Amino acid sequence: MMKQPKRIAVKVGSNVLTRPDGRLDIARMAALVDQIAELRHRGIEVLLISSGAVASGRGALSSLKDESVASRQLFAAVGQAKLIEHYYDLFQEYGIIVGQILTTKENFINETLHANQMRCMTAMLDNGIVPVINENDTVSVEELMFTDNDELSGLVARMMKTELLIILSNVDGVFTGNPDEPGSELIHDVYPDDDYTQYVSSSKSKYGRGGMLTKMKTALGVAADGIEVRIANGRRQDVLLEVLTDPENARCTRFHASKKK
Repeated sequence: MMKQPKRIAVKVGSNVLTRPDGRLDIARMAALVDQIAELRHRGIEVLLISSGAVASGRGALSSLKDESVASRQLFAAVGQAKLIEHYYDLFQEYGIIVGQILTTKENFINETLHANQMRCMTAMLDNGIVPVINENDTVSVEELMFTDNDELSGLVARMMKTELLIILSNVDGVFTGNPDEPGSELIHDVYPDDDYTQYVSSSKSKYGRGGMLTKMKTALGVAADGIEVRIANGRRQDVLLEVLTDPENARCTRFHASKKK
């Protein structure tokens, strides 16, 4: 059994939280909240980096087919309100308060903004509040947008000095080929000197901006900085608890942290 971490970051992707019609999967959100509440009960601080706002807004505004920057901002504005409302209500059942952090890449580049953001998240954790973090798509300009929330999760993990980053996708982890094809095997362990990028497709997910390649690049970078990363399927029952407590046997890809500091 692994030593229990004191602070972790959990990133959940759009394809985990949305149904095929683009609407939020409330049952999946509830299952995720149940697990985070259990981790909190065990004394683990959790920072939640959650996608789903744009996809949620797209589902609510289904008559709007335009995919321009302005439409994306509109989807984000409507969808983020829905997303945080559901999180607030679900966590409230456990007596847990959530706070919303909408950020941009500039907040990680500018030293003053970076310090202010870190101070805010630290204060939230110190007061038992779960930060729900997402990119502020309503004001982000294209040239300064995060590649996706995988990149954002890596920046948050580093900034808040978490001991672990768990990236939840709609597949079990990194495979030696297309996960749906016969013969493709799950890569369970990735060590600092391993390079498996040759196996990973650059194709993007249906509702998110990224794909497995960006997840792997994020994982490799974060692990190189001394933070372990695990990629797992967010649709598997109790996946967070399984991946956290028994990574040797859990169905996931584990990126072992570099010993270099």
